[in-house]
Amino acid sequence: MSAIKKFLLVYWDRFAHFRIRLRQTILYRRDVRYARRHAAPQILSIADTLDRIAREELSVARFGDGEIKLAAGRDISFQKYSPALQQALQRVLRSDRPGFLVCIPPVFADRAFLLEKHALHWKKHLSEFRRVWYAHLHPGKTYGNAFLSRCYVLLRDKSPSAEYFRRMKQIWQDKDLLIVEGEKSRLGVGNDLFDGARSVQRILGPVENAFEKHDALLDAAKRYGQGKLILLALGPTASVLSLELFEAGFRAVDLGHADIEYEWFLAGAQDRQPVKNKFVNEAGAGVGVGELGDETYQSQIVERVL
Repeated sequence: MSAIKKFLLVYWDRFAHFRIRLRQTILYRRDVRYARRHAAPQILSIADTLDRIAREELSVARFGDGEIKLAAGRDISFQKYSPALQQALQRVLRSDRPGFLVCIPPVFADRAFLLEKHALHWKKHLSEFRRVWYAHLHPGKTYGNAFLSRCYVLLRDKSPSAEYFRRMKQIWQDKDLLIVEGEKSRLGVGNDLFDGARSVQRILGPVENAFEKHDALLDAAKRYGQGKLILLALGPTASVLSLELFEAGFRAVDLGHADIEYEWFLAGAQDRQPVKNKFVNEAGAGVGVGELGDETYQSQIVERVL
């Protein structure tokens, strides 16, 4: 390669990075101005959210950065965008039904409680998507805390995490559970998360793009969910199913990454890391995650929707 070509490549690379930094700076400044003119949503603490869910036996939908990107018309790594999913997520976020708690991330004002890299992630996210959030939220409404399922590894102060998990377990204490999860999520397998439940059954769905099986998953949950607390761990599809099941007379809680957070908590992990025998989309995804022959786990599976 000639010296001129090398020079041009270096120059172009520097120019591209400059454009990226400039765009991000513009987004940051625009977001600061917008945030000053619009009040941040009111959000319960993690502890109060968990207590309310258990005490009032609420159904729950959780929204994070992935759900809002899909609601804005974007793909995410493990779920393709579709107009039907976009509309369904917007409907859930706008819902305001007694007995149904919408949980959102507590990041719209103070983010000092997060480790630096996670605080930066949410700063960048809000610089692009704050307006989308605010377009669908109800002014004056108090939301649940979506970090009920992100209650360990992101936090600067991890000392309350043991208490968070204790309160979380009260949600399903002495209850019959139907877990609707990704095929390799395996909630509670290898730990004591659900030891207080009376019984556990499972419906397995796709590891990725679960919304493509939405109708079949909803039908299966209705067939097996009578008299049970339904726990959902299917990415953005769980947010949609939680409201639909609630409207059909079931109690459904979108539990998200809670089991993986619990695994990291038990391991004393200081950052996201793979978990043996479990799909972790933020750390290795499904690499090396094979079949699981555990007899108890296999006996709990009542249907596969794949």
